[in-house]
Amino acid sequence: MPRAFAALTVATLLCAVTLPARQPQAASRWADWVEPDFPFFSSIVDARHAGAGLPDDNLVPRALVLRLGADRWAAFDVDLLRVAVIWRGRGVTPVALAPGSYHHPDRKTPLGQSKLPVPDGPVAIATGLYPGWQTGDAAALVDPREPAPSPEEPGRGPLSEAAGRFTAIRQTGDGGAVLEYTVAGAAIRERMAASGSEIDWTITRQFEVAPSAQLQWLVLGAAADGVRVTIAGGEGSEAPALETVDSTSGGARKVWVVRVPAHPAPMTFAAMVSAGSGGTQPALHPIPAAPPARRWRGEVTTAVARSSSRDAYVVDDVALPVENPWRRNVRISDIQFLADGTGVGVTIDGDVWIIRGLAGPAGRVRWTRFASGLHEPLTLAIRNDDIFAFDRNGVWRLRDTNGDGEADVHELFSNAFAQTADLREFPSTLRLAPRGEFVIAKGGQEAATQGRHNGSVLRLSADGRQATLLGYGFRQPNIAVNLRTGLVTASDQQGNYVPSTPLHIVRDGQFYGFLGDKRRREIYPAPIAEPITWVPHAANASAMSQVWLFGARMGPLNDALVYFGFNNPELFRVLLDELGARPQAAVVSVTHAFDFPPLHGSVNPADGQLYVAGFQVLGWGTTAARLAGLGRVRYSGAASTLPRELVATDKGILLRFDERLEPARAVNPDSYALASWHYVRTFEYGSPQFKADGTVGIDRLPPAGALLSQDGKSVFIAVPGMKPVMQMRLGWSLATAAGEPFQETAYFTPRELAAFDPRAEGFGDVAVSLTPRSMAVDPAAPVSADEGRRLYQAFGCVACHATADTPLVKLGPTWKGLYGSVRTFAGGVVRTVADEAYLRESILQPSAKVVSGYERGDVSMPSYAGVLSAAQVDSLIAFIRSLR
Repeated sequence: MPRAFAALTVATLLCAVTLPARQPQAASRWADWVEPDFPFFSSIVDARHAGAGLPDDNLVPRALVLRLGADRWAAFDVDLLRVAVIWRGRGVTPVALAPGSYHHPDRKTPLGQSKLPVPDGPVAIATGLYPGWQTGDAAALVDPREPAPSPEEPGRGPLSEAAGRFTAIRQTGDGGAVLEYTVAGAAIRERMAASGSEIDWTITRQFEVAPSAQLQWLVLGAAADGVRVTIAGGEGSEAPALETVDSTSGGARKVWVVRVPAHPAPMTFAAMVSAGSGGTQPALHPIPAAPPARRWRGEVTTAVARSSSRDAYVVDDVALPVENPWRRNVRISDIQFLADGTGVGVTIDGDVWIIRGLAGPAGRVRWTRFASGLHEPLTLAIRNDDIFAFDRNGVWRLRDTNGDGEADVHELFSNAFAQTADLREFPSTLRLAPRGEFVIAKGGQEAATQGRHNGSVLRLSADGRQATLLGYGFRQPNIAVNLRTGLVTASDQQGNYVPSTPLHIVRDGQFYGFLGDKRRREIYPAPIAEPITWVPHAANASAMSQVWLFGARMGPLNDALVYFGFNNPELFRVLLDELGARPQAAVVSVTHAFDFPPLHGSVNPADGQLYVAGFQVLGWGTTAARLAGLGRVRYSGAASTLPRELVATDKGILLRFDERLEPARAVNPDSYALASWHYVRTFEYGSPQFKADGTVGIDRLPPAGALLSQDGKSVFIAVPGMKPVMQMRLGWSLATAAGEPFQETAYFTPRELAAFDPRAEGFGDVAVSLTPRSMAVDPAAPVSADEGRRLYQAFGCVACHATADTPLVKLGPTWKGLYGSVRTFAGGVVRTVADEAYLRESILQPSAKVVSGYERGDVSMPSYAGVLSAAQVDSLIAFIRSLR
């Protein structure tokens, strides 16, 4: 029974628990982010300023925040197995990504650790950065984990498995939750609950401890004024005993600990934190084990809107269940599939939905809620139909133990890697790898401290116990894993140290070039592994994950690698070239018919199509019109004009298609536009384009000629003076043998140039002429739209400006319908009509007025003043006018 304790005065207690006034909040269509009937959520919790005498190092990057009842909360640190803080109030302040943007989607992700979620109310008891359970002769108030590169960083990862490991949080039939973990191999189950009133209250931590041959210590923490600590339970010489330990911080309060003797039989005891009279002390009953009844009954039905486009690859819209009984926002970030084609979607707000009927002919999709409480997850994976979600706490296996369609156990599969409290250390991607392993990618923007695994790609063992570094030095990586070969690819985002958008192969623990703010400027820890290709920032400003289309039924894209662009929502095909000593690649656009920004996706085994999920708020800009969406990239069966191979050779570029080409255009060198440039990697944000001579700009590469293969499906563009370069762009304007015109642009990084053998590549016994060719245009030719069309091809306008309706995005505005349209410019709301004067200025002084959405200096259009004659400019204008 608890010892007697003199009651505090009512005035003192009121002072201790007075809450700050609630701030008014604008009306929202959504209910509260923290749902009142769910027993926990996850968050960073910053309790470093909890009160005088309480630990001042109490920052928890990985916390389960438990709802105890009576407006009481507890934050459990899954790394250190400690209750970091218990308080009364309203949970934590909504400043992190998910809660902060839930009702205000225009709010971006804060950077660093300067403004973190804090307990929203007065603190009763708190611990510092030391394990909540220990073994040994005495309790030690020190952190035994290996320090991070910044010694003050608390996000060091878990304790050693020998010391202890968190295993699961289990929901119970009475609406609560039980924590399950091990300490030195002994299993422990813990249940917390609050009782009493605002003044007279008790918080009970009840434990069931498996037999242990070792002396154990439970560290309860330092208590605030007016708060007492007691224990109950245990028998005879094996009964736990309450003791205190001097704090390691000067002036701090003593820390309460419980001495738990070695015990050959299971033990049940409780520790109580209380104030006032404490009310009636609860009896020690067995901790509940039965799972709860189904919480989210019913399902939400939405529809699939099929695209009416006639393109080969179209995007169907799958409506999200935003009208749901729980008024829950649905900001979906990833979708993966069970073996039968059932979809599993995860949202940034910590929810998991089961999605049925995606491949059905009726176009009716049924959504049911499966799990909640996750810590800003962006991604999930499926292994043997088990669902794994990656959040800031680690990788969770979500289990439905009673078969009612909802997860009742969150099993912590792996936290074998570090996680700081930096708000942009996103859990970016989780993907299954061969042999049942997983690969994860983690955000790398360090604004406060240097963490151990910021900006890393890691392999997790099949049991989740080990994490192996595959690569580091990323800014914001997103990955794919080839399940056939194990090849890991990763995109990254342009920024400091990242001159443009790269696509990498990740392996061998290599360094990939990014340094956080807290590292020494341009002092690199290892040689930099260069990407298999660079992509211009304007073509893909924010690269996201990639997908291997294995098991797809998507025509020419079957088994291909594709990846997503976020800023200008787009899907790209990656053309890998692994024939040389150094793998390299090219990228081409598949479609940009998304009205939401894509993040992640996968192939549905039921219909073989690619499903893509994404939402807006991360801290990166996007031109997408919708906040969130789910789309199906569907192969319509129409002819595809996507290239299937691009190889840079010593004599030019080999380009292969699946369709036969119209010969006249294919062999006309004016059908192709090539340019090359370099980037410079510095601490500055991004990089301009540099010519081969080091001056700012791009080098045009006029083709010397073009050849058509004997089967009519491949072209070879002869290019004099081919050399390795950081970035090359090839644009083409061709037609199929059936007369259907098409245009596209490829971006690639030719580091190695293969020897071109015409016979071996299907061109027969032909000679490749590399004699430089002058521009096939006559400055004195009569002004006409036809002459403008020739100039459009000869001077490379084809690479950046479309002349027909297309689902493919270009670097510059389309010319179709341009003449006479109203233009709105970047940097303001100035508008004008695109008349002849405007078009002439845009050709000769392209930076004078930049259309909104194209204000990207790294790929700005060059001036054609002094390059084109007045008559040639007039012909281009005539051509643009003809494009209605």
